[in-house]
Amino acid sequence: MKKIVSLALSAVMATGLVAGLAACNEKTYKIGMICLHGSASTYDANFINAMKEACENKGMSDDLTIVTDIPEETKCYDTAKDLVDQGCELIFADSFGHEAFIAQAAEEFPNVEFCHATGTTAQTAGLDNFHNAFASIYEGRYLAGVAGGMKLLEMYQDNELEDSNFTDATKKTIKIGYVGAWPYAEVKSGYTSWFLGVQSVFEEADLGVNVAMEVQFTNSWYDETAEKSAAQNLISRGAALISQHADSMGAPSACETAGVPNVSYNGSTATACPNTYIVSSRINWVPYFEYIIDCVFNDGGEIDTDWCGGLENGSVVLTDLGTNAAEGTAEKLATVKASLIDGSLKVFDTSKFTKDGVNLTSYTTSYGFEGECIVTENGKTYFAESSRRSAPYFDIDIDGITILTDATQE
Repeated sequence: MKKIVSLALSAVMATGLVAGLAACNEKTYKIGMICLHGSASTYDANFINAMKEACENKGMSDDLTIVTDIPEETKCYDTAKDLVDQGCELIFADSFGHEAFIAQAAEEFPNVEFCHATGTTAQTAGLDNFHNAFASIYEGRYLAGVAGGMKLLEMYQDNELEDSNFTDATKKTIKIGYVGAWPYAEVKSGYTSWFLGVQSVFEEADLGVNVAMEVQFTNSWYDETAEKSAAQNLISRGAALISQHADSMGAPSACETAGVPNVSYNGSTATACPNTYIVSSRINWVPYFEYIIDCVFNDGGEIDTDWCGGLENGSVVLTDLGTNAAEGTAEKLATVKASLIDGSLKVFDTSKFTKDGVNLTSYTTSYGFEGECIVTENGKTYFAESSRRSAPYFDIDIDGITILTDATQE
């Protein structure tokens, strides 16, 4: 009898030990997300929707905590620390100004992985758990520029442009406009690639007509009043087509009111602006979020210090075309996209733009990279954007683009 009791106790103890070890080995599944604004911001909504989709795809919807309206100040660090205290092992922040505070948290909590969008310092921070990510959105903006150029060409050929839409009486240069947030490389890269996309349509048409663009900055990522005012000023100055790198509905709504075609960013405005919306480019963050989730929770390896997605893996996408798009736009975009993916077309081909009247053969950005950022491959010379780090560093002020000063921002 004693032997039977002893065996029974041993079995119970063994079962308890195995259960205890299993409990100790269970991995925490918690993801934290820090956003500059909430879903009312097209920028933040793009991140939020992508993270929710990635977590759903990975069966982790219940493991996600999203914190919104976190400014680019110490509160960002406090929020990151709080998410660590809640057990998050993967924390992502979505705004450029969050970077210093996320890096601070990464240094303090080496067992937590911190990922940050649009940042620039992960390469030099020396932290194994701090990572930057972006995508080649300049290619998406170029495609969106082609769509805008197709519409502008249609308007020109149908004699729908007014005298104010041209720079002078010869009607050989058409004005377009762009609402920019800040005079950073990210914004310059975006509006330059969009401008070159518009311009490419007229070059191919070979009508002897050029395009010139005015840019007005709001000095804010999200200021609906300022963005609307900037668009209205550009329109009053004759812009026949408007795009933006800003996060509210300010510019698209101004275009809808004025009846000016608009290329938006980070999401379709077809419902709110049915008469003027053409297309929108955006970064699709789902591939990146699925990648970092796999790295942290599914033994998918180490997260890249600097990750950059593109058209080829679905990280850069266009929305569906609006009803206002010109005929033949979809077919044209498919052709251009294929050329971007196979490398036969380079957005910043230096034969397609000048600076102070000269086609550049060498250029070093203000970011301190070693060597030149202009390279020659397969007979093409181009600015190699996002090849040295994920975040854009194109900061060239090319001919044909004018930055409005306070005096011209009426």
